[in-house]
Formats: sequence, C-alpha cells, structure tokens
Amino acid sequence: MPPDYLKAGRDLIIGTADLDPANVLNWTPSRVLAEMDRTGVATAMLSVSTPGISLMGNRDQTRKLARSCNDYTASLVRAYPGRFGMFAVVPLPDVDGAISEATYALDVLRADGVGLLTSYGTQYLGDPQFTPLFAELNRRKAIVFVHPTGPACCSTLLRGINASVAEYMFDITRTMMSMMFAGVFSHFPDIRFIFTHAGGTMMPIWVRINAYGSRHHELDAILPHGVLYELRKLHYDIANSTNPSAMAALMDLVPPTRILFGSDTPYVPIAATAEGLDKMTIADELRAAINRDNALQLFPRLA
Repeated sequence: MPPDYLKAGRDLIIGTADLDPANVLNWTPSRVLAEMDRTGVATAMLSVSTPGISLMGNRDQTRKLARSCNDYTASLVRAYPGRFGMFAVVPLPDVDGAISEATYALDVLRADGVGLLTSYGTQYLGDPQFTPLFAELNRRKAIVFVHPTGPACCSTLLRGINASVAEYMFDITRTMMSMMFAGVFSHFPDIRFIFTHAGGTMMPIWVRINAYGSRHHELDAILPHGVLYELRKLHYDIANSTNPSAMAALMDLVPPTRILFGSDTPYVPIAATAEGLDKMTIADELRAAINRDNALQLFPRLA
C-alpha cells in the first residue's frame, strides 16, 4: 500500500475490501514484516493489487502514480535486503505508458517482474491492444504476476455481495481464456506468468475449455500444442486457496513445480493460507516445493 496509492484511491481501495479494511488502510512495512515473522515467511513479493491505479486519474496522473508506487516499493526492497521482492505496477490500459514504466522498473529499479490485473474496464489481457506490451515482456523473458479485480461486466450483478466473493475467481478464468485464444501464451512463450488463487475457476472447467479448443480447428495455429499444454506451463499461487477442493483440482492438472505459495495479505492474513497448507496431508517434498523451492527457480537472486 504505497502512501501515494492510498492517498489517491482510498475510497476505491476500501470498496474492494470484503472484510474490515483496517488491515489495508494501516499497512506498513513493519506490520507486514511482523506478520511474515509470525508465519515463517522469509521473503514477500510486493505488488499493487486491486483496484489498481487505472481508475485514479487521467493518463499523466496515472503514469506519475505508477512511478511513485514503483519507486516506493523499490525503496523497501533496498531497505530490507532479502525480505521483499517487487512486481512493478504499470499504467494499463495506457500501453505506451506501461512499456515505458516496465522498462524503467526492470532496468533501473531491478524489479523482479511486472504485476497486472485480470482486466482493465472491459478489456481483458488477451485484447490485441496489449500485444506490444507482451512482446516487450517476452523479449525480456519477464515474470508477470496476474491478480484479479472486480470485473466491469459483473461486479454489481448480485446486490450486496462483494465482487471478491466469486467474481474475482471468474475474472481470472476470463482473462486466461482471452489470453489463451488470442495466442498470448503460445506467441510469447518466454514470459513466465503467475496466476493467483489457484487459477480461480479455471481448474474445475478446463476440460470444457480444452474441448472448445480441440474442436475449433481455426485455433490450431494459435494453439499448436493445445489448451492443456498452455495451462500446464503456467505458474499458480495458492493464496487463500488451501482448501481440499481447490488444491486437489490444481494438483490434478498442474505439475508440482508450477505451484507457489501466496498470501493475499493485507486483504487476508498470511496465516489463512500458511496454516491451511500446513494441515494438508501432502508429501514433505511437495510442501517444501510450494513453500519455497519452486519460487527460487523463478527468483534465484533470493537463494
């Protein structure tokens, strides 16, 4: 929660918090470090989550806010060596601004990757206008972390129910489908994508999506290896998803090396995920891989 971000979008940020927003509004480095220490987390990868910066001003203001957020986050990485990593925020849907900010963050600030939201207004990440950004990130072999947000289409369909309850999970699936059938995953294979919350609703319905791709042969050029191949090469964190049904669906589809620990803090305490994983009956090797080893393959500087 960079100070300028909280100042610019306090009301929007509160609106995304399903529970008491105090943990969000009172976020500080010292608080999160204390929470990390209590739950045995050595390093946290910092990112700006929903609602993001795209609704917080005009183009120039949004570019300025992205720079402020990234400079602030980089200052934490420097101030607490080994405790924090960084996914840079970019001012999408302003693609030129996003490329410029990603370049600055990766080259100057030495960010570990770039953080995106699942959608920006009615535009999902498979929208052709985002192709130049993915082309640049692919050239750099960048890591891209994708977090859900309240979708413009559906956030208020069910009156009185916060979009975070279910719509965030559907938005992960929508953006993954848009990217799949636009060829983002196959055309830009050097981007290492991480999707959060165990892939949202993708895991239970991937068979339907796979069937769609298999019977529409006009997609053969876009998906030469098929849907399943593309889904299995992605990375998935388990933030707030360590329940038997979500984990079983994820582990049934995804290689063990593609599963990462995640927390969703400050919206959800780290302990919610950590304790859930600790209670699961899984092999020690898999637990160690999810907790740390798989992440070190993506971020070897932290080894």
